[in-house]
Amino acid sequence: MPSWWYHGGSPLGRNMKRKSENGLDGRALSPGKKLRKGSEYSRTLGPCTPSPTTTFGDLRNTKAGPARRRCIPSVAPPPELQDWLRTFQRWSGPEKLLALDELIDRCEPSQIKYMMQVIEPQFQRDFISLLPKELALYVLSFLEPRDLLRAAQTCRYWRVLAEDNLLWREKCREEGIEEPLNLRKRRLLSPGFMYSPWKFAFMRQHKIDMNWRSGELRAPKVLKGHDDHVITCLQFCGNRIVSGSDDNTLKVWSAVTGECVQTLVGHTGGVWSSQMRDSVVISGSTDRTLKVWNADTGECVHTLYGHTSTVRCMHLHGNRVVSGSRDATLRLWDIETGQCLHVLMGHVAAVRCVQYDGHKVVSGAYDYTVKVWDPESESCTHTLQGHTNRVYSLQFDGTHIVSGSLDTSIRVWDVESGNCLHTLMGHQSLTSGMELRDNILVSGNADSTVKIWDIKTGQCLQTLQGPSKHQSAVTCLQFSSKFVVTSSDDGTVKLWDLKTGEFVRNLVALESGGSGGVVWRIRASNTKLVCAVGSRNGTEETKLLVLDFDVDLK
Repeated sequence: MPSWWYHGGSPLGRNMKRKSENGLDGRALSPGKKLRKGSEYSRTLGPCTPSPTTTFGDLRNTKAGPARRRCIPSVAPPPELQDWLRTFQRWSGPEKLLALDELIDRCEPSQIKYMMQVIEPQFQRDFISLLPKELALYVLSFLEPRDLLRAAQTCRYWRVLAEDNLLWREKCREEGIEEPLNLRKRRLLSPGFMYSPWKFAFMRQHKIDMNWRSGELRAPKVLKGHDDHVITCLQFCGNRIVSGSDDNTLKVWSAVTGECVQTLVGHTGGVWSSQMRDSVVISGSTDRTLKVWNADTGECVHTLYGHTSTVRCMHLHGNRVVSGSRDATLRLWDIETGQCLHVLMGHVAAVRCVQYDGHKVVSGAYDYTVKVWDPESESCTHTLQGHTNRVYSLQFDGTHIVSGSLDTSIRVWDVESGNCLHTLMGHQSLTSGMELRDNILVSGNADSTVKIWDIKTGQCLQTLQGPSKHQSAVTCLQFSSKFVVTSSDDGTVKLWDLKTGEFVRNLVALESGGSGGVVWRIRASNTKLVCAVGSRNGTEETKLLVLDFDVDLK
């Protein structure tokens, strides 16, 4: 621990010359500080007048006992010592200070060092232990977690304070760590110590982050399926993975065992879009239908008819899903009844992307526009014009709409007014994928770069590039509070630091990368990464790779 944690101040050991306040050309209270009215030194030592109850000897005896002395070579005391001490005792406070300063000037360094060893410990204060517990915890709350761990090693009482559950709950909140599952199972760390489940959650997350950043990459689970077809869509929730393919099927996998637990058969055309919530899977196909599946049983619960062309995109919210089609329309469905609730018409070309927050529907299309809809009245409230080419990607947080286009720009819109707030320029090609969280936007582009933006200011915070950047189009991305994970046509999955934009390492590097091997899709949770890989020329077998970064804290 740094010395300031326990030192109330050292009376020796800084400058060796000083002016005193009383006008004597003598020196100050000590070689460390001038004596000032109300200073910590005057408060500690008291007034500079003889006092039978505040001598330094009393202070030593109170702290260490009267018998405790420093080790001094055995010498007989000089006969004049007692007379010298009595003379010193008769002097006034300022005279004593002057005598001490003159004495110090005549000492050798080893003698000064000895004085410091004797005096300094007398002014050490464990101020944390002297404070009421509430104030002590408030002081400790300003420490970084790593410093809290160091503080816990100081003494028994500090250890109790540094294990405080509310203190670690706040640290978890700052890091966005969710409530630990074992919150109510506080256990004894050792006799008298209750281990904080919030601290456990913090430590576990820290070790998981370190596994992502620098831990040994364990051999991934390999989930083989869909033969040599393309995996067109990928969902991952809990320990369930669902992959859709242009082989007309979806497959349900266990992320724990790697086993294919269900193959969802029923579409008569390729599957190009999907959504999942718990055990419910919704898929859209070139056969112009949507299907609602039970992932546990593999049963097709509903087939949703209405679109007249490929169902290219969809977004699920609660028990309703909005689908967008190449027939230029959108449809709002109830997945429990299979009923089509509303049809949204207004685009004049294929709908490529859609977002739905339960109130508003936002869609992007090949007609270069973004539309905002009130699905209940089936009316278009805004047509957002500005892009000069097809809109391929959307993000919507309830307030802002972010659209990515083949015209190389990304636009930020206000959903209520329909105004374009920012045009984000910097990419050189199609923005194929984006993620938005807390005003931070991460965009992946066919120009092989990834950019991080602040949509409030329109500023590009980082461009993920450099010697280790992708060598081909970015196909997919995910990001958390610390990391960005990106995949590419070059057959790699890369990990980047969100705040600095620095390349961390490759998580996947296919041997066929550069000769046909592609990572089509990625999905990540806190502890796992799922990658859909393959090729269109037979150089890489179609499969899913599941990488695990979890830890087992005892």
